[in-house]
Amino acid sequence: MCVASENKRKRKAYSGTMGPNFIFFCRNCSLIEERPKISAISYCCVSAKMPVEFSGWEAYCDKSKHLKPGQEPKKSHGYIMYHGTLKTNAPAIISSGFRPSAGGTLGPGVYCSRNIDKAMRYPPCAANDRVVLKLRVRVGKVKKIEGQSMNLMSSWHQNGYDTAWLPASASGAGLEEDCVWDPKRLTVVGIAHCTDSSTKSSLESLIKQTSQSQDTNGKDLKLCKGCGMQTEHKHTMEKCWSCKASICPFMKNHVCRKKGK
Repeated sequence: MCVASENKRKRKAYSGTMGPNFIFFCRNCSLIEERPKISAISYCCVSAKMPVEFSGWEAYCDKSKHLKPGQEPKKSHGYIMYHGTLKTNAPAIISSGFRPSAGGTLGPGVYCSRNIDKAMRYPPCAANDRVVLKLRVRVGKVKKIEGQSMNLMSSWHQNGYDTAWLPASASGAGLEEDCVWDPKRLTVVGIAHCTDSSTKSSLESLIKQTSQSQDTNGKDLKLCKGCGMQTEHKHTMEKCWSCKASICPFMKNHVCRKKGK
């Protein structure tokens, strides 16, 4: 029986903060723990009857944040949302960013929704001509538009807000939507819907190319030999507490091996 879930002393922390959500998985006992915004952890499972060969960690990072229906966006957080557009407009949006609309239900800005069904309704065109973009949105300071705040429906930005949120309960269509003032707060991270597989593949390649260009723009990035990540600052290598191998705290996984194997 594995006692990794009870024996806290069998864990040793390494330095280096790692990402928003990390899930640590024990291959022996299937213990799964989610640890947000902490240092990487290496631990060894110990069997009560016989030794276990595995020692190390495996990390799964999910940078996306999904809101539940009706859940209000929190200030300064980043969330996954969707935006419907014409297939012919998608390449320019991916390469050069959004152009805010001059008006709409919530006034000027870039419209998007956490509900893909809302994005699938826009623009009004044939289904084959529509593409739904998957976005990562840094909402900034959010104004919830309902009840007494309906008077700010088109003037929320002038009152110091970065994003306006119209809940489904206040929307005539029964689907929530958001309006973001600054298009730089939105990043295209994927294609949520596209009926043309060739176009979808082309757009996904463009997203990857644009992302790499943005990551390296104006920076002298170096490849870390330990984790394989491109980084502006050199990662400090550590010694594994179990096998003594040189490892990087930002490695996705590390498995200690018995000598001679």
